[in-house]
Amino acid sequence: MTAGKAGRWLAAALGLGVWLATVPAEARDLTVGVEAIDFTPVYSWRDGEFHGAAREILDAFATARGHHLVYRAYPIKRLLAELIHGGIDLKFPDSPDWQAAMRRGAALSYSAPVIAYVDGTLVRRERVGQGGAALRSLGTVAGFTPLAWREQIADGTVTLTENPGFEPLLRQVAAGRIDGAYANVAVGLTAAAQIGPTVALAYDPALPHIADSYRLSSGTAPEVIAEFDAWLKENRALVAAIIARTGAEAGIHSGH
Repeated sequence: MTAGKAGRWLAAALGLGVWLATVPAEARDLTVGVEAIDFTPVYSWRDGEFHGAAREILDAFATARGHHLVYRAYPIKRLLAELIHGGIDLKFPDSPDWQAAMRRGAALSYSAPVIAYVDGTLVRRERVGQGGAALRSLGTVAGFTPLAWREQIADGTVTLTENPGFEPLLRQVAAGRIDGAYANVAVGLTAAAQIGPTVALAYDPALPHIADSYRLSSGTAPEVIAEFDAWLKENRALVAAIIARTGAEAGIHSGH
């Protein structure tokens, strides 16, 4: 092969590689596993349907790319198992940091950040700024682990209680039975507003918290994750508008 032919062959091969990297995934039916909980306004499973900002974003992507999404709700622990064993095509929300031991050795793909979140502490408004030393009792919704407070809970300086749902948890804080509620800030503030003015709580960014983003993941369709990332880049304004309108990131940006 002459140098000229070799150069042309290499250029063609590189061009083919670029083309393959940008070819959209084939339109198809995709099963999306979601959590069987009410996490309004970010996402929720109610009356057999998936709702919230996440649903709007995923549906907009599917419509633009010709996919048909079928949503199925699972308990949180089973949902990850379904992803790892191929029972679902996609999972939302997800993060490579969650339940890391279960993920070890699994070939999973993760999207770019979709919706930002802060897991933090809601307190009565007059307690904002008092610092961590003033908080001795903390509540969470059952199954929600307060990772930011794990050291204080482990050494006994903070006691932890669990509640079956957001309303009883937030009412306990408002009544002074516990000092704070650890939760997704946007979800907690939305739930407090829905209860009414008797539950006047605020997020205290000075207390331990974790800031991250929810992602879309897949074990069987990495090409769809790549396609979703490309769509996110092309539609930043649309995604931002959905998040702003639904309040999916409400109350978090002043805290970090």
